[in-house]
Amino acid sequence: MATAPINDWNVPKKTTGLVLFCCWLAILAEGYDVGVLGAILPALAEYKEWNLSPLALGGLGSYALIGMLIGALFIGTLSDLVGRKKMLLASMVIFTITQVGAAWAPTPELFGIFRLIGGLGMGGVIPVAAALTIEYSAPNKRSYNYGLMYSGYSLGIVAAALAALFVLPMGGWRAVIAIGAAPVVLIPIIWKFLPESLEFLESKGRKSEAKALAAKLNIANYTPVVPVAPVAGMQADPWWRTITTMFSRKYLRSTVFFWISLFCGLVLVYGLNTWLPSIMKKAGYDLGSSLTFLLVFSLASAIGGLLLGRAADKYGKKLILVVFYILGGLGIMLLVFPNTMVVNLLFVAFAGVGSISTSLVLTGYIADYYPAKVRGTATGWALSFARLGAISGPLIGGWIAGSKLPFEANFAIFAGIAVLAAGAVAMIPKPQPEVPVAAVDVDPDDATVGAR
Repeated sequence: MATAPINDWNVPKKTTGLVLFCCWLAILAEGYDVGVLGAILPALAEYKEWNLSPLALGGLGSYALIGMLIGALFIGTLSDLVGRKKMLLASMVIFTITQVGAAWAPTPELFGIFRLIGGLGMGGVIPVAAALTIEYSAPNKRSYNYGLMYSGYSLGIVAAALAALFVLPMGGWRAVIAIGAAPVVLIPIIWKFLPESLEFLESKGRKSEAKALAAKLNIANYTPVVPVAPVAGMQADPWWRTITTMFSRKYLRSTVFFWISLFCGLVLVYGLNTWLPSIMKKAGYDLGSSLTFLLVFSLASAIGGLLLGRAADKYGKKLILVVFYILGGLGIMLLVFPNTMVVNLLFVAFAGVGSISTSLVLTGYIADYYPAKVRGTATGWALSFARLGAISGPLIGGWIAGSKLPFEANFAIFAGIAVLAAGAVAMIPKPQPEVPVAAVDVDPDDATVGAR
């Protein structure tokens, strides 16, 4: 993809930091709403009014993920068509408000419906935040900045685990769910401070707006590296080109292996996030200790995302992803053995880094891999397909919990999935450089606005 040389990068650090912070807040709120179900799952299992079976509990974990599948598909695409900022805010409105409904729900069916609707917004936040983060980050800091921004997701899960530890005994699981609506107060703040994507404005031919915004952001000598908007002799691309580019001959192989690896990654993230407290409780730990495993799993992944992001910028995304998916699988597998609490917490930390941290670096890799004008779409569609893996994760855990298989089967299955993710990442080809704008045979499919 076309990008400006690192030495020519002139977006102020303040602007990059502002974008990262706004996206971090949105991802933090989303992380809480995603992680809250795993935190309250043991309490739901004991909630006599609903009398849910293990498989039904796994099904409840999948409602939001189905919504996220749809949300990533459509909101990610809409962000390339109508704007990143609008879709980020719309996503936040959806998933915060619906938490009130989920907390109130008198039946598991209504609970699932509110979680499904909320999932539309949860699924939409990630591809939009990914695109904005990549577009406002210097080329040599994109993986690190993405890891920094996406640490909000893991910290949101940490907040859910802490809320469950302190609020659950006093207010019950409904109060823990209701806390997820609090970030609605952040929406006006993000609306005021988050800038629209300059690359989106350029891709729609809104050059005067892009220049005005660049001036407002103190971006000196702003010029797009490669124009996306039609130039003389070029016809405007139809809207469906936004979708078909990732299936073109140039990107098809990459798309297939990105989708497979992210699918496996989200099986790990959501399967372990949903069932880890219950699995460890079945292994003999009390509820408080079981929630501690979820806390360490999430906190380690937040720190790991920063370390992996920096390593990916320095040594290459593919190498780091392959190595740490394998290490994550090893950490998961070692939980089978009757270790001490401290040793098992260490292995859980490896599992968190090898699932959430690697998957977030992989998502940033996808957003950085494709041309700017299809960035949100490519990321959203990859995440949407991967939501099938996210849906499968809780169901796999529920199936094992409801069967006669020992709890160790969870670790063996999830460790194998981590190895499969590593193999798929290894098959992703190197990105091909974009055709320079000055070339005679400029391909309008591949034209993109680069970094400033």
